[in-house]
Amino acid sequence: MSRRLLEVASNSLASALAAQAGGADRIELCTGLELGGLTPSAAQIAQVRERLSIPLYVLIRPRAGDFLYGDDELETMQRDIETCLSLGCDGVVFGVLDAEGRVDVARCRPLLSTAGGMGVTFHRAFDMARDLPQALDDVVALGAERVLTSGGAASAVSGAEMIRRLVVQAAGRIVVMPGAGVHSTNLAALAVATQATEFHASAKVSLASHMAWTNPLLGDMAGGEIRSDEHEVRALAQALSSMA
Repeated sequence: MSRRLLEVASNSLASALAAQAGGADRIELCTGLELGGLTPSAAQIAQVRERLSIPLYVLIRPRAGDFLYGDDELETMQRDIETCLSLGCDGVVFGVLDAEGRVDVARCRPLLSTAGGMGVTFHRAFDMARDLPQALDDVVALGAERVLTSGGAASAVSGAEMIRRLVVQAAGRIVVMPGAGVHSTNLAALAVATQATEFHASAKVSLASHMAWTNPLLGDMAGGEIRSDEHEVRALAQALSSMA
């Protein structure tokens, strides 16, 4: 079996550096983790690329909500991919569905083409597809190198059986990467159950705000920061490396 890899979803430079220090093999950079992830700014992408020594993939998602995109949104995604290519990123992460819950192959192809030599991960839009086995074949036909999935369930643990079926169906044509609810406490069991070789986790922790004063009328703006936790990333990495 290939060496197992750990990808960490990081929402800032501090998160990405913490994940790298903890032993992550690859970073998926995004913002708005609480919204399922959105595309970070060009400045943040550049800054993270300059500071990381491990592969960097960038989430290409112009808004929260569903994955049915209009022409203007697709143009935004294409321009963001061009930015990632120009900044030397290793890959991008996106997904587009049609109104019937199928992988929108026609709309994904120009995005794949724009990515050029970068790697492409089809993200958890996949889990919103009505037929996951068919969706997998569609993503394979597109030429993406991996798909991020919880097996269509609320978490990868809950969807482990489906993920295992997708791994078998993939037969080495594409990497099936479990994600959603992946922690150091369940990673080893998930690896055994799914037979996957790459895993995705946010390893996030909520940090208290250091503000000495906040406006009591704006409580929802007084919170601290969500950041990747170096210790949890290390525990995840160790869980993978300890497996035979």
